[in-house]
Amino acid sequence: MIARAMVARSRGRYLAPLALLAIILAIALVVRGGLHSKSNPGATPATPTATSRSQTSTSPKPTFYVVRPGDSLSTISVKTHIAISQLEALNPGINPNVLRSGQHLRLGP
Repeated sequence: MIARAMVARSRGRYLAPLALLAIILAIALVVRGGLHSKSNPGATPATPTATSRSQTSTSPKPTFYVVRPGDSLSTISVKTHIAISQLEALNPGINPNVLRSGQHLRLGP
């Protein structure tokens, strides 16, 4: 009887951390999928709309990102797929250490 209890306990010692790791991995994948499914402020629609077909502008309009609470240049870089160095070059007047919520950052030309 004691041997069975020790075998069951030793399995549990290995299975509990694996279960916890599986749960953490599942949560990370769900969060990552949610971040990628949100619309990118700098992205253009996959299919052109009637208004975009009628516009014959020679230069593209600049795109911007509105800073949200908790954002940093690295999180904005991940969300927009633009390198931090490029963000700094496009926004020379910003202090990367002090981003304010509601601040507009240029993402493109």
